[in-house]
Amino acid sequence: MSAYYIGVDVGTGSVRAGLVKHDGTLVATHTEETITWRDPEDHRIFEQSTNNIWAGMCKSIKTCLQEAKVAPSEVKGIGFDATCSLAVSDTNGEPVVVTKGDQLGQNGDRNIILWADHRAEKEAELINSTGSVVLDYVGGTMSLEMEIPKTLWLKRNMKPEYFKRCQFFDLPDFLTYRATGYNRRSCCSVACKCSYVPTKNGWQPEFFQKIGLGEFVENNFEQLGREEVLTAGMPIGNGLSKKAAEETGLLEGTPIGSGVIDAYAGWLGTVAARYKVKGKLSDEIPSLDESRHRLAAVAGTSTCHIVQSPEGVFVNGVWGPYKDVVFPGWWMNEGGQSSTGQLIDFMITTHPAYPRLKELAEQQKTNIHEVLHNELEKLQKEEGAENLTELTKDVHFYPDLHGNRSPLADPRMRGSIVGLTLDSNLGDLARKFNVTLEAIALQTRHIVDQMNDKGHAIRSIYMSGGQAKNTMLMQLFANTCSMPVVLPQSSGAAVVLGAAMLGRFAAEAQGKALGKDQRGQALWEIMVEMTPPGDMVEPAASPKEHKLLEAKYKIFREAIDIQRRWRKDMEEAAR
Repeated sequence: MSAYYIGVDVGTGSVRAGLVKHDGTLVATHTEETITWRDPEDHRIFEQSTNNIWAGMCKSIKTCLQEAKVAPSEVKGIGFDATCSLAVSDTNGEPVVVTKGDQLGQNGDRNIILWADHRAEKEAELINSTGSVVLDYVGGTMSLEMEIPKTLWLKRNMKPEYFKRCQFFDLPDFLTYRATGYNRRSCCSVACKCSYVPTKNGWQPEFFQKIGLGEFVENNFEQLGREEVLTAGMPIGNGLSKKAAEETGLLEGTPIGSGVIDAYAGWLGTVAARYKVKGKLSDEIPSLDESRHRLAAVAGTSTCHIVQSPEGVFVNGVWGPYKDVVFPGWWMNEGGQSSTGQLIDFMITTHPAYPRLKELAEQQKTNIHEVLHNELEKLQKEEGAENLTELTKDVHFYPDLHGNRSPLADPRMRGSIVGLTLDSNLGDLARKFNVTLEAIALQTRHIVDQMNDKGHAIRSIYMSGGQAKNTMLMQLFANTCSMPVVLPQSSGAAVVLGAAMLGRFAAEAQGKALGKDQRGQALWEIMVEMTPPGDMVEPAASPKEHKLLEAKYKIFREAIDIQRRWRKDMEEAAR
């Protein structure tokens, strides 16, 4: 009988299941869109529903089995990843409303505060004023996108009797709880997003008391998960519960692996890859030690930048170092850009020439990005520019329209553009498209530089997510960061593949007493075996383009200093 594993990936706008063979071959995948609620009077609000996500997941799993004609008995393990969003339930696991207003704290569908939700700015400011040791492990500044600021917002706005009955989960942990009935938290979720410090005996009572969440200390952190914290892929309880088995069409008891945040699943699904250069596969079989030289960039709506190291590396403005979140005994750092794919879409769709762009794409039976690329090539030829960087050398875009996650950790940063003209045609849109890609690449370099300056040794970037399809952007990354970029065999499959690896690990670890080193080596061997080869994009900037990119980077860094100086000047003037 064949062995298959299911990976479940919950992204910002959809839930996807992938059915994967023992060797990593993806045999079926299905995606269901999820609902995100916004507040028309408050742009900071993003909310979702675990019921909606779970229903989409069940449909996706059943569809995969039907399309591949695979029997439920052939599925040997399941792994989950999800966005780092706050899911709230009562003690029975029923969803609790997180929407401000009369329904807050009552049972109801809208029970997820999405990662992108920025309502907890004041709560994050309070947390960052404490000087607590937990801040040392999030780059010195806790983001308002993390779970504890959002939990504190709920405490301040919810009736005490409602708050008392709540359980608070990072979304991957809610999914494994819903799947098994066992309330086991993953080290990935609680260390990265919930102020759990593995090297300091876990939860920090003094911190929670200081910020006004003392009840968590009094109830021994039952609302955050006081049971054993598990490293990635470790089997949870007795596997799939009877109820969840009926809902998914799978067998009761199917092993479930401890989940990870979606970006970490992208890391799992890419960094163990061998790579092809000009179609020829490298002979190197990567070792676990090699992983510390490979940065995983998981790029979709936002982008996360993850690297592993044998020792903890403290980088201001970069989350971590987090110990044991994937591999026992190893540390991880996570940089990030709050808006990348979302930023590209925004810059295109808000431009006056967008209707014309859509019209041309329909006429040419292609996509809007291809039309823009063709327009840029035409402009480059007309203006005699050697490269696209030269074409837009006098336009400078700073991209933090949604605040800065890394390496500044400053949610008040905003976007800026220099070099505007009285031009609203398609050529202007193409130029703005190009400088948007440039800005994303320049900020990626800023993050990589900060990591390496503090002690990392990143030598290559391993991509996953939708942006990996953008060859123009990938070459920009390689040229701007002066290091190779490795693209996955399937840009959309890497994250769900990483989740499936956790399902295989759970199946193989079930009932075994594995030591830390054994767990780490077993997981790495699964990654090497299941990760398909990637294609390497090498730096290819001409000397002139290299000089232009270096000048752009210098201006990019100056734009940060200028914005902060101007902000200070205006704050002083407003007193």
